[in-house]
Amino acid sequence: MTAHNYHRALLDVRDLSVAFARGTAIAAEDVSFRIGKGETVALVGESGSGKTVSALSILRLLPYPSASHPAGEIWFEGRDMLKLSEKQLQRVRGNRISMIFQEPMTSLNPLHTIERQVGEVLRIHKHMDEKSVRARVLELLHKVGIRDPEQRLDAYPHQLSGGQRQRVMIAMALANEPDLLIADEPTTALDVTIQAQILELLKQLQREMGMAMLLITHDLGIVRKMAERVYIMKSGHIVEEGETEQIFTAPRHAYTKQLLAAEPKGDPPPANDSAPVVVETENLKVWFPIKRGLMRRTVDYVKAVDGLSLKLRKGQTLGVVGESGSGKTTLGLAILRLISSEGPIVYMGKRIDGFTSRDMRPLRKDMQIVFQDPYGSLSPRLSVGQIIEEGLTIQAPELSAAERRARVSTALKEVGLDPDAQDRYPHEFSGGQRQRIAIARAMVLQPPFIMLDEPTSALDMSVQAQIVDLLRDLQKKRDLAYLFISHDLKVIRALCNYVVVMRNGKVVEEGAAAEVFANPKEDYTKALFAAAFNISVEHANVLAG
Repeated sequence: MTAHNYHRALLDVRDLSVAFARGTAIAAEDVSFRIGKGETVALVGESGSGKTVSALSILRLLPYPSASHPAGEIWFEGRDMLKLSEKQLQRVRGNRISMIFQEPMTSLNPLHTIERQVGEVLRIHKHMDEKSVRARVLELLHKVGIRDPEQRLDAYPHQLSGGQRQRVMIAMALANEPDLLIADEPTTALDVTIQAQILELLKQLQREMGMAMLLITHDLGIVRKMAERVYIMKSGHIVEEGETEQIFTAPRHAYTKQLLAAEPKGDPPPANDSAPVVVETENLKVWFPIKRGLMRRTVDYVKAVDGLSLKLRKGQTLGVVGESGSGKTTLGLAILRLISSEGPIVYMGKRIDGFTSRDMRPLRKDMQIVFQDPYGSLSPRLSVGQIIEEGLTIQAPELSAAERRARVSTALKEVGLDPDAQDRYPHEFSGGQRQRIAIARAMVLQPPFIMLDEPTSALDMSVQAQIVDLLRDLQKKRDLAYLFISHDLKVIRALCNYVVVMRNGKVVEEGAAAEVFANPKEDYTKALFAAAFNISVEHANVLAG
């Protein structure tokens, strides 16, 4: 920020404190930051650092009165936002300051069409008639890169992909050409190629509109690409601030250094072609019929997995890479016989593709799964101990309650959690701890094979690195075979011996991980790698030349 801009900040947050439960829980304390006109400032920190509550305070979107501001001021264009009436605030929200939220599926109304949701902002603030609203919505959808926007006007959020939903959120936020855009983790759950497109789109729109942006994220690769200045938050406090390049090249605070070093590191176990094969498929197909007409005749198929062959050995990790909709998860579910498929599936030398659910029951303990979202996959009504022991009660009924509790304690210790935690509930844990609980649930049955479906994508960078280290340690200790599904290539590189790149149900490229990363042959693989590593801190130039 120039000295001129710094003295005439568009937004000036001064010594802000945020408290919950009538002041007993302090979420942020003495937080100060400034944003000049047209500037991009990043607020960086892990989950629970206080960055989102500080940003939500700007528009007073916290759940008042349970949330309060014991101290501080938020100056926007010469007015303290904390002192505005509700009517005055409404003139600012969505008009002068807009916000893009982290999860578009929960932020968009599932009952309203895209036209109605984007148009609502224009009706409220600009009082436009229906014809003008429709024309402006089409213009906005076109501007944010939605293909065939006319056909998307009547679509509902569930009919759009993750990237398209995020583009609709951006269209809503930019409808009234705000002076300040607050972007809260705008690309966290997106594929690397979509992530790169959304970031480029935000930069382009910002240039066109002269808009300032507050970018809230835990991904330092995005910060380096997007922001001019950075504020680092930890435990509700700003611990460091500075120009982006200075933060990355000469960080002063120990926490900033820790964040910069948090990318998953280390190497996968050495490839061993003589290890016994655990899982093997040949020309595997999962086709979903498309039915139309009064008689519901099958007119075509969605070829989710189309002729895929793979081999996974004991003690090895096979990485399946691709964007959303490429067929990665469908492949994993077919191998586990959780959805029907065509083609041989061989587990430990025995064909299981013809097995009924009853036949599969004894094998379930040997074939476990860890899901992407631990909060969604752990029952909120059961304690951690009950969640982990559930498999034991079914698969090892001969164990007494005391023996089951001892097994649960061992599993929790193995994943780095206190055994006493088994009497608590999932909501009492952080995202990283919940993922450890999900891993403990899989490990307690001592399976030789585990499918991991995007187990780190929703986690902070430092927590991601810890989970990768944990999985590597458990694999070494138990000689486990992992089928690791992800679009995060940094995690794939740290864990996998062999990589299969999927697109539209087919294998685009496959081979030893080291060889594929060093020398990708297909254009699609190169595009994936470029998108992943161009926005990472250490590997921005890994593909140069």
